[in-house]
Amino acid sequence: MKGEKGEVHIVDIHGLNSKGEGQTVVREKNEDGNTKKMKMTVPYTIPGETVRAVIERPGRKRSMAIAEEIINVHPERTTAPCPHFGKCGGCSLQHWEYAGQLKHKLAHVKDVVEAAGFDPNLVRDVIGMEEPWHYRNKMEFTFAPDGSLGLHERGNFRKIIPLETCLIAKDDVVDAAMEVAAWTREHELTGYNKKLHEGLLRNLMVRRSFATGEMMLGVFATEAPVGELEGPIKDLVARIESKFPQVKSLIWLENTEWADTTQSQKSHVLAGRDYIHDELAGYTYRLWFDTFFQTNPVQAEKLVEIAIEMAQPKKTERMIDLFCGVGTFSLPFASRTAELAGIEIVEKSIESAKRNAVDNGLSNTLFLAESARVGIDQILEKFGAPDLLMLDPPRAGAGGKVMRRIGRAQPERVVYVSCNPDSFAEDIKELEPFGYELQAVQPVDLFPHTVHVECVALLNRI
Repeated sequence: MKGEKGEVHIVDIHGLNSKGEGQTVVREKNEDGNTKKMKMTVPYTIPGETVRAVIERPGRKRSMAIAEEIINVHPERTTAPCPHFGKCGGCSLQHWEYAGQLKHKLAHVKDVVEAAGFDPNLVRDVIGMEEPWHYRNKMEFTFAPDGSLGLHERGNFRKIIPLETCLIAKDDVVDAAMEVAAWTREHELTGYNKKLHEGLLRNLMVRRSFATGEMMLGVFATEAPVGELEGPIKDLVARIESKFPQVKSLIWLENTEWADTTQSQKSHVLAGRDYIHDELAGYTYRLWFDTFFQTNPVQAEKLVEIAIEMAQPKKTERMIDLFCGVGTFSLPFASRTAELAGIEIVEKSIESAKRNAVDNGLSNTLFLAESARVGIDQILEKFGAPDLLMLDPPRAGAGGKVMRRIGRAQPERVVYVSCNPDSFAEDIKELEPFGYELQAVQPVDLFPHTVHVECVALLNRI
């Protein structure tokens, strides 16, 4: 069964996909009298609602539809405050009251934990935000070919929604972005055309430290800031320095690659330095344009607090921190343990972790630039078996090989910080044959108005 564009169905929404879009199934009889089913995605709907859905994009496995009418309105449905909601791809759940979002995230974590064979009662209530707006400390905006600045349209990577506001970013982040947008218009600078691979400006990255107030502006462009660009760039520097004294790093980043990523072959400091200072859980960090750092510092501090509370580190213990990044968790744990070894495959992050340890007066750390699977063997040779092991892998998870290597290392306690409950549940299943028992799972909402949720979990060796 395959629907056609414009076809209308009355459907019940039964769940959300990984993008936060409503899911349903339509069952109809074909000419042979057999019942066929068609899967359908209906964005901006809530599980439990009945909607009149019009197929927008037919598909072989799943059709995309739009909710023309909400027939049975969910009691937690609300009016999205952002004027860009429904067009911009940044948020997917602003139409759902925040308390409802948290209930959905809790149910999802419990479902995947139970499906993996663990007790769902070990999952605690989600820790949400008192103020679930203006929480991001980093935003990446994109220039359209005409030079306008904004965010990607939902489901359309090539179209940019011009920015008026962004309710998940701090006001001065948006204000600084708007100043750059005005500068672009006045100098009639072109944006990058992804189809033709031509144009000057690609992206604008804005970082802001909630703790220090320092900001970084990074302009990604296809050319060096020389020649005809010297005049416009001089004007940009003057604008930013006069209106945004908190900007301590204004950089121009050359990116000539076809891939649409915020990378750089060469950087130029236009004003200030090439990094800013930030703080988290009482520790100081230097952040460069490509430094990975938690984008919600308020909730990130709670992650650190929960990880420490679960792990109960001791001054007599040795610890390994897998996927350690720039030391977000390493530094607080190092001050509470005898020795700490951090492993991270990104060399620049390891360089930052080493520098951050020195800046914070820590001398009991060892940081290794290596993959988790190879690095853990090297650390075990130098370091011996750890008492405590922590990991904070990317969305895909650590993988079976890494988890089994952890199991063979036999740490007394494992603390797993996850940004993807599904891969987390798969990973911890690998530790069961090695004698580990799940003790607790604490979900933390780092990304209000999106479907994402983070978790901190403790496993003990029994």
